[in-house]
Amino acid sequence: MQAMPGAFSSARLFASSDCGTLAQAVPAAVASGTTLLAGIWTEDSGHYEAEKAALLQAVKQYGTSWLIAVSVGSEDLYRGDTNATILSHQINEVRSLLGGIGAGHIEVGHVDTWSAWIKPENADVIRACDFVGHDGYPYWEQAPIDQGVDAYHKNLAKTRDAVKAAKPGTPVWIAETGWPVSGDTIGPAVPSIENAQAYWKNVACLAFSEEDHTFWYALQDYGDKPSFGVVGPDFKPLYDLSCWFPVDVPEPRYDGNAMLSAFTARPIVELKQRDKSKIECILAYGSDYQPAYAQPNSHDCSLGDRLLVGLNVGSLRIYRVNEPIDEAQAQNGSTTTDERPSSAKSNAVDLMREEEKFSKYKIEQLAIVKEANLLVSLSNAVVSIHDLQTYELHETLVKTKGATTFAITSNIVKDPSTSVPSIVSRLAVAVKRRLILWSWHDSELNPDTSEITLVTGVKTLTWATGTKLVAGLTSTYVLVDVETNNVRDIVGPGSIGGAPGQDGGRFGGVGVSTISYMGLGGAAPKPLATQLGEGELLLAKDINTLFIDTEGQSLGRRQIPWAIAPEAVGYSYPYLLALQATKGTLEVRNPQTLALLQTISLPHASQLYISQPNISLAHAGKGFLVISERCIWRMGALDYDSQIDALVERGRLDEAISLLGMLEDALLKDQEGRMREIKMLKAQWLFDLRRYRESLDLFTEVSAPPERVIRLFPPLIAGNASSSAIVEESAEHQEQPSEEDTSHGDRKPGSADLEKKQNAEETASKDAQSSHHTSTNDGGSINYPKLKSSDEGPVLEGKDLKAATAELRPFLVSARTRLQRYLNPDGSLKDTQASVDASASRVQQAQELLLAHAPQTSEERRQQMLETAKLVDTTLFRAYMFASPSLAGPLFRLDNFCDPEVIKEKLIETERYNDLVDFFYGKKLHRQALELLERFGKEGQGDEKVSQLAGPRRTVAYLQNLPPDLIDLIFRFVEWPLDEDSDCGMEVFLADSENAESLPRQRVLDFLQKKDKTLAVKYLKHVILELNDMTPSFHQNLVEIYIQGLKDGRFDDESARTRWEKDTLDFLKSSRAYQPYKAIKLLPAEDPKFYEARAIVLSKMGQHRQALDIYVFKLKDADKAEDYCNQVQLSEGSSLSPNLTKGSYRSLTSDLQDKTTSIYHTLLSLYLSPPSPHKPQWGPALALLAKHGARMPASSTLDLIPEVLPVKELESYFRGRIRGANSIVNETRVVASLRNSLAFNEEAKLRLGHGVPGANRGRGRSVLITEERVCGVCYKRFGGSAVKVLPK
Repeated sequence: MQAMPGAFSSARLFASSDCGTLAQAVPAAVASGTTLLAGIWTEDSGHYEAEKAALLQAVKQYGTSWLIAVSVGSEDLYRGDTNATILSHQINEVRSLLGGIGAGHIEVGHVDTWSAWIKPENADVIRACDFVGHDGYPYWEQAPIDQGVDAYHKNLAKTRDAVKAAKPGTPVWIAETGWPVSGDTIGPAVPSIENAQAYWKNVACLAFSEEDHTFWYALQDYGDKPSFGVVGPDFKPLYDLSCWFPVDVPEPRYDGNAMLSAFTARPIVELKQRDKSKIECILAYGSDYQPAYAQPNSHDCSLGDRLLVGLNVGSLRIYRVNEPIDEAQAQNGSTTTDERPSSAKSNAVDLMREEEKFSKYKIEQLAIVKEANLLVSLSNAVVSIHDLQTYELHETLVKTKGATTFAITSNIVKDPSTSVPSIVSRLAVAVKRRLILWSWHDSELNPDTSEITLVTGVKTLTWATGTKLVAGLTSTYVLVDVETNNVRDIVGPGSIGGAPGQDGGRFGGVGVSTISYMGLGGAAPKPLATQLGEGELLLAKDINTLFIDTEGQSLGRRQIPWAIAPEAVGYSYPYLLALQATKGTLEVRNPQTLALLQTISLPHASQLYISQPNISLAHAGKGFLVISERCIWRMGALDYDSQIDALVERGRLDEAISLLGMLEDALLKDQEGRMREIKMLKAQWLFDLRRYRESLDLFTEVSAPPERVIRLFPPLIAGNASSSAIVEESAEHQEQPSEEDTSHGDRKPGSADLEKKQNAEETASKDAQSSHHTSTNDGGSINYPKLKSSDEGPVLEGKDLKAATAELRPFLVSARTRLQRYLNPDGSLKDTQASVDASASRVQQAQELLLAHAPQTSEERRQQMLETAKLVDTTLFRAYMFASPSLAGPLFRLDNFCDPEVIKEKLIETERYNDLVDFFYGKKLHRQALELLERFGKEGQGDEKVSQLAGPRRTVAYLQNLPPDLIDLIFRFVEWPLDEDSDCGMEVFLADSENAESLPRQRVLDFLQKKDKTLAVKYLKHVILELNDMTPSFHQNLVEIYIQGLKDGRFDDESARTRWEKDTLDFLKSSRAYQPYKAIKLLPAEDPKFYEARAIVLSKMGQHRQALDIYVFKLKDADKAEDYCNQVQLSEGSSLSPNLTKGSYRSLTSDLQDKTTSIYHTLLSLYLSPPSPHKPQWGPALALLAKHGARMPASSTLDLIPEVLPVKELESYFRGRIRGANSIVNETRVVASLRNSLAFNEEAKLRLGHGVPGANRGRGRSVLITEERVCGVCYKRFGGSAVKVLPK
């Protein structure tokens, strides 16, 4: 699974006891770093009890590092196998059992379909669950693939709604989903690889990035129908499985210091003491404000930048904004009105003009419609339109009389019919309970207006999108769609609106300001709202807050911990702002963590002004102003790199990580490298706090260099790589200085690493740029806090060491997997050019992430990666031996880079000799392994510690796995197994394996012949009969061994001799590869034991008469002689030309045989005309004539019959001859008749047509054409046209 794209790390099991599921799966999961979602079947009581027992046994034996959760049942409610009461009890029972063995932290839940979860009667099951597992299969719901994705998300939403209603806050896991690659089509749902690919890209990839847990069905089930597997029989993906997997990390706190210098306040406009007017509102437009990410002295400030200030006396002052002073010289924190820019520096703003008669009343609000060149103002509860250049009044919107506020938005909209983009601006004005809307398309005002009436008076307006508006009413908030006029209530905590429910207000629904309003006559809290990031808004009323999306749905985030209600809220990328007017301070918070990062003192400040993106894209929430009645402050932002450094130096690592995650790549120097280094610092801090799981998870997430993690452990686990070992080695080095040390000659690795660490800590306070490579070093070049060195941190021992080691193992397994992507088993680097998804440079960067120090050359990189792999594997071995020795064995069965000396020493020390043999095999140290096996194989009987190695069986199994090029080693160590148990030892050469079959056979034969001829015979029979080896020398050797065995006659009993003789004769008959002329020389001519063997060999040589002579006169066995003739006749008949027909063969057996001599004729001649001194044998001769007379030439046969023999004795012979001739004649007649019938049928088909007899469809077919007859295709009359008759 780890080799697949995406790097899957978890698997779901549906049972615990069936077929020993957990007993087999958990050791493999622990060894490979895989986590499991365990399942328990609940169908019947006996099965349920066995499942619980298997789960508890696995937890007791292996702990819980492999277990992410337990699912009690799967789709039981959907199938109707149980009810909610019983299932709820079972869930609680399993949770209680786990708690009783110290595993109470493991989540327990149930997996079922959405159709089961939404039923009200199943709500008790939801309440009993720590998590709810969702099964979703649009395929089974007969949804086509183009609707399947939507169906999946809709059904998942239904499950979530049901969970939220029954038990809010319970997580929903995707426990099972997928699309089949093959199988039956169900309605419009078609299984195919293309559809499975589409479903993966649209469901899986999104789920992997957004869901905490997603399990895909299935890894491999190619034999099922339908098949949902993502890999085939060869475990190669059936389609592209690539996706990006973000990882969420816990957000712990570290210290209470919440100060950060993100912004500096500088007054740019201050009213003089003699000026009795007050600032009511402001408007800034142009490109006068730098983005927050711009560096000092890089401002884009043209002379056209404008700042409009509306006063309480109705005057409008127009300022030109000049280039501001260097932000680095401004003080952070408090800035009072008494502070003035130095006269040596240019003024921040210049007053250009003042429109004293702009309005008769105070100017409450200003905004612009830039594309229409219009200025919009609110004064005396009426909205007016002015020219943006001359500030002259164009129009007073009479409909807006009684207005309290307005809001403007401008957006680029494409025309749906022409796709031509245009700028659409909308003006929304709140008049008591009414919303009145105007719009401009480009610069043209739409004459039509629309009105929407709400339930209560409108206090504030905030655009959520180009068409949706959040209206803060007296008692609640609503979301208004200005296109459809749809109004939707927003339900939130406390004073936000609606019933508090689960999300009640922080003080029971009544805030501080609310108490003042109800009991002390204070003012009602103002409903505040502001846009945040993409698609998010913040609502704030009193001290209650609610984060929503653009649809008005709650995002489920906790409330901001404000002590008092803010006067104004805003968002300046990437920070959340809150103005506390009563305290005269501006709070800067992280919108994700809600942590207070900075508090700026701004006396009497009452308003925030953040330029809208539609006014100036340079603003876009990245620069802002703060306003009091007498002063306007400009908030200058510190560069982000410095902000990150400040957070890290103060130990605010979570805030630094959060800020890095919110910022765009272009705004930072090496964002990826800085993020990685800070997360590694956080992980080290967590390790010092003994939060080992969180620490190692974070190290794994950032692919930390293994050396950096390993050195946190003592020498018992890390060996010489341990920081404590380095310190001790360095101390010894300093206590006993040598000339080499003084001259900086050869230096020990430990002291070198310590010196690098000390140098890094000395330079940690210096600001420097961090590159991708240097960020992987321990010291880094960013201004990070000085963490405790490992020797100053907690001493790892006892339970702490066991807990830390248990968490280290998955990290090492992950590092090992990553190293194997770039290293071959022989230590060479894999070819990076073979990578399809990444260039060679990115592969090189990925390799260097695993290294503690950036290499300079390719060979140095290879050497460092090899050393890192050696360190990882050796440390993993030590971790296994320390915590779970039984898991060390599987490590040796894989390709590894473990240090042989360390492994050998440790395994011998713990007397784990079987594991030592496995390790020797993996390292190809075969002689050492075989010597160990020979020692314990001979001497280990009765010793329980080496019982697995006792006897020859383990040695034989080892030898069977050795390649053919180690044949000498095999011969050396197979001797004692052959001596002790020849059958077991011969398995080395006779096993049905590729290694055994590829051994050099001639050398094996020579070795076995010297050892024991019986073993050689067994091997030759295996090679010839089972492996079908036709090598002549092997066949000849076996013949010679068989013959020599008969000659020696050394058999235990007569039955053994009989078996040997039978094997000899069978092989002489069946084999065609030995040399008969050599074999005949080995067979004594006058020894009765070899008569039949000589006959067989003579037959192989074609000497049939000599062979028959042996059967007739020496063996005197007429039956064997006849069988011999039958075999020869069959073999000669099979060699006839395949072109001869059966009739021609009959002719051949009659006519041609009169001119040739058959084998039967030879046998007959021996019977009737035997050589001297033998006498004729009339009985066998007459029997032969009766059976096979027709196969012998008539003339020569009759010549052999003596005249004295009565004709009556030859009756059976003549009958056979006559019957054979008649059969040939009759067969010829039958064949001729069949051919005539076939010819007649074919002629009838040709003339009359094929089909029913009499059908007119052949050559004689006639068609009548009349004047009314038309063509069946074009419907034209035939007339005198040429006619072609079609089949139909």
